[in-house]
Amino acid sequence: MPLKFASLGAFMAVAMLAGCSTTSSESAKDPVAAEIGHGRCEAKAAEFAIGKKASPELLEQARAKSGSQNARFLKPTDMITLEYRSDRLNLNTDKNLVVVSTSCG
Repeated sequence: MPLKFASLGAFMAVAMLAGCSTTSSESAKDPVAAEIGHGRCEAKAAEFAIGKKASPELLEQARAKSGSQNARFLKPTDMITLEYRSDRLNLNTDKNLVVVSTSCG
């Protein structure tokens, strides 16, 4: 009986360690991101949008000038997550949808 428990314990340890290994698809993501490289957000470059009314055209212009991969408008009542993304531009608006500040994340 103790031999069965020892075998089961060894099997469980191997199974747990196998879950910790990385796959090739995960490591393949890093070189792709490094090749793009210029996806880092520079919020200062998008400050020209402050005082302007939110529009899809303004969002795209600000995204392009800031060098970020994506951008979004954030209204005062919007719920957001606390994740930080260095490739995302945030254009914070007031209740009238006029841009009041820029930030990355």
